[in-house]
Amino acid sequence: MHWASRELLAVADLHMGKSERIARRSGTLLPPYDADETLARLAADVDALRPEIVLCLGDSFDDLTAAGALSETIRKKVFQLQDCRKWIWLEGNHDPGPADLGGAHLNEFPIGPFVFRHIAEYGAAPGEISGHFHPKARIRGTSRPCFMVDEVRLILPAYGCFTGGLDWTASALRDLFSRHAMAYLTGPQVLPAPVPNAQ
Repeated sequence: MHWASRELLAVADLHMGKSERIARRSGTLLPPYDADETLARLAADVDALRPEIVLCLGDSFDDLTAAGALSETIRKKVFQLQDCRKWIWLEGNHDPGPADLGGAHLNEFPIGPFVFRHIAEYGAAPGEISGHFHPKARIRGTSRPCFMVDEVRLILPAYGCFTGGLDWTASALRDLFSRHAMAYLTGPQVLPAPVPNAQ
């Protein structure tokens, strides 16, 4: 999410180090390129948008051990992205403490009329922006990550390249939104759609 007037880029759920965490916990070996691909995408967006603030909305790392296991090359890329800008890591449920990767580490970040946090809260005041759920929607046979929004909140899709997604009709998502909720499917052409069965 790019907020041009505040020169802020917000991304949710990078989940860097997920392949390492899966290998460590289950023994299943996966190609270890998820952090490289996610950072390449983020670097392209930072280069194109030139934000003064980059705000990572939690679960930037698949767990804190995965954060500590990032290669020196990946660590250098993270520090290069932080150069000459404010970088904020919000606490997520996968990464509940600060990683030794620069920037500020906060629980939530209020700015202007908005408050950014990792997980949407029931009863939140209007202006909440969060991640956590990795929303995905299927329309006419096309399944894509999506932004979900109503008059109270915006939930961002997962930004990481290896994240999966929760169907937009799942009660965990649907119950957070009013009947006026909309989803915006990402891709070459943004597809808007009303959220089915929202409250």
